Amino acid sequence: MKSDGSDRAGGAVTVEIEDIAEPATFSRLPDAVAALWEALRVLPLGWTQYEAYRHFLGPGAVRRVEESIERDGELSLSFRLAGRLHLVRIAPADRAGPAGGRGRSA
Repeated sequence: MKSDGSDRAGGAVTVEIEDIAEPATFSRLPDAVAALWEALRVLPLGWTQYEAYRHFLGPGAVRRVEESIERDGELSLSFRLAGRLHLVRIAPADRAGPAGGRGRSA
């Protein structure tokens, strides 16, 4: 049986879009990835950034995110908006750092 990553994506994760959205904690990785993609896709990112984020967070991306978390401890990306870089991060909730404890839970 092919997995979408939801059965292996154990534990809560915290997502954050620096200076755009407060950190939020989700009990399941697929829900976190979907929420992060929904938040990012409406931003005026431009075609190249939009397509890059669609690859990392769009349909079918749970496995890529999970592999990044397993390999690097988190998925950390950035984008430029209004002349400034913003960090996008998905990390296990227990390793999300100081920002991880401030967010809402979903």
